[in-house]
Amino acid sequence: MQRLLIIGCGDIARRALPWLVRHYRVYAAVRSDSRNRELRELGVTPLRADLDKPRSLHRLAGIGNLILHFAPPQDSGLRDERTRALLAALSTGKILPRRIVYISTSGVYGDCDGAWVSEARRVRPQTARARRRADAEVRLRHFGRSRRVSVAILRAPGIYAGDRLPLARLERALPLLRDEDDIFTNHIHADDLAMIARTALARGRPGRIYNASDDSVLKMGEYFDLVADRLGLPRAPRLPRVEIEQRLSPAMLSFMGESRRMTNCRINRELGVRLKYPEVSAALSAMTEEAA
Repeated sequence: MQRLLIIGCGDIARRALPWLVRHYRVYAAVRSDSRNRELRELGVTPLRADLDKPRSLHRLAGIGNLILHFAPPQDSGLRDERTRALLAALSTGKILPRRIVYISTSGVYGDCDGAWVSEARRVRPQTARARRRADAEVRLRHFGRSRRVSVAILRAPGIYAGDRLPLARLERALPLLRDEDDIFTNHIHADDLAMIARTALARGRPGRIYNASDDSVLKMGEYFDLVADRLGLPRAPRLPRVEIEQRLSPAMLSFMGESRRMTNCRINRELGVRLKYPEVSAALSAMTEEAA
């Protein structure tokens, strides 16, 4: 049985685990021993390793034939020091992994003025967070080419699920842009992202980028309205951009400054995925039916 190492065993990894543990011997890097019992009950062998402490990573070298890298970069800087430290540690092993799948972000594209965006579009990250992700992509693809390791990168947009909806923002009645000023956003259900990641382990092409997005074509306000209507909450107020800029923090405004519509032909054609929730409206309908 092949050995799979998970770096960043959070929500997306946990959603994939029931399938993964049936097909691989699964290991997961953990920063402390607090989750050991939980992971062992899920069929996972925990390994103590901290991406912020490079010396602790050498034990990961040679462990996994396959690697799912879900860990985010650190919170500051323009380089992903965590990914760089991980790759340096993996390079010391007598056996290199055969394949790495990394979850990146659609933010590496920057603002595209609402245009349709395929994987062929050049990246133009505009935030420090997106620049760190772009750095990780470059490092991983270079590692793949130089070490003959197959690396697949999934650019994920806004991830949502029943427990990952903007309820707090709706309950606080924070304003959104009026339709004429609004931006296009992209979405993927957490279960579908987990499925795409495990599928890429088997079918991802070396050095390939994949837009891990669903079929929805929504502006941000439309998405919030869908959530509010399905859950019986008041819709968020709409304001012109000039008024929004006076009322919201820079962090919140950053999510309103990039507009794009991602194509997902490549995951359908090359990976052969069939999304459980191809549109946000379908997922929200399923959630409300389950809650009824």
